Amino acid sequence: MTATSAQTSARRRAGNGAAPRDMADDIGLDALVGHAGYAVRRFQIWIFQDFIRTLGDVDIRPTQYSVLTVIGANPGLSQMAVAKRLGIERARLVHLLDSLEQRKLVKRVKSKADRRSHALHLTTQGETALAKFKRLAAEHERHVEEKIGKENRAQLLRILAGFT
Repeated sequence: MTATSAQTSARRRAGNGAAPRDMADDIGLDALVGHAGYAVRRFQIWIFQDFIRTLGDVDIRPTQYSVLTVIGANPGLSQMAVAKRLGIERARLVHLLDSLEQRKLVKRVKSKADRRSHALHLTTQGETALAKFKRLAAEHERHVEEKIGKENRAQLLRILAGFT
């Protein structure tokens, strides 16, 4: 019996007195099953949903966390440097920084080297918040490990290291 016919057979059995399945589970994916991009995107969706759920009480999104982490590790970076390092459009980063500044987590300081740009720094409140965010993000990473296993998580990070 092929994997496809086994899946179909299992689906039929599920309809014979077993708990009802989500209708989306019955939709075949055909070649998508073998596409790395599709699998990575689905995993990314799961990752983001878990991150948002885990950090929901502190109202921080994955991109905001990334920006705060990079600024915290590299005080004084320019907006352009942060945007380039994280692959964020500059216009989008400006809006993101505006929201972080309104929350008093980040401050922009006129650059001494280039008066046309701003150096980014965490505020004292931002440093305290980032420490809490990192603890919650570590909890999220434990969820990832529970989902895919410790060795698989380590291997995934090795594979993806070339893209970071």
